Amino acid sequence: MDVPFDFGPETGDRIVYVRPVAVADLPEDLRAQVGGLDVIYSVHRPDGERLALVRDRKLAFLLARQHDLAPVNVH
Repeated sequence: MDVPFDFGPETGDRIVYVRPVAVADLPEDLRAQVGGLDVIYSVHRPDGERLALVRDRKLAFLLARQHDLAPVNVH
């Protein structure tokens, strides 16, 4: 979970989606890195590609905005 992601070139749509993810639904190797949380948050491109997993919603929005992306909640 400490692996930097290349958010790619400056193109088109800058919207990303932030949604909660149950840690129990993650692969075992990722669950081992979470450290006692039940829910974490993912940041996704409109096509569904996951860009990041972070510990809370606030951090997900902050990360997106730092990369000039426009985060939107998904329930």
